[in-house]
Parts: sequence; structure tokens; C-alpha cells
Amino acid sequence: MGVPKKRTSISKKAIRKNIWKRKGYLSYLKALSLGKSLLTENSKSFFIRKKNKKYLK
Repeated sequence: MGVPKKRTSISKKAIRKNIWKRKGYLSYLKALSLGKSLLTENSKSFFIRKKNKKYLK
């Protein structure tokens, strides 16, 4: 099993942590955007089947 010989610098650790946080933030933005577009019915990537009142009974 490989073991690092030297300690990782604080700046390199901070860079990696920020990259990890940014990935989460970008996926949050995508999900929020998709949710908004579904609510306003402007979505171009999702198709929502609308319930027909005639067939509800």
C-alpha cells in the first residue's frame, strides 16, 4: 500500500476542498434550475403528463 512521503500543503488541501465544494454547488444549481423550470412548465428536457379531468373518475 502506497504511503505519501511528505505532508500535503495547506494550500493544496484548500484547493482540493474548494473543488469538492464547487462540484456540490454546481449540482445544486442544476437541480434548482430544473425544479424551477418544471414549476413554470418551461422545461425542454422533461415531459410531464398532465392529468385529464375526463379520465380522473
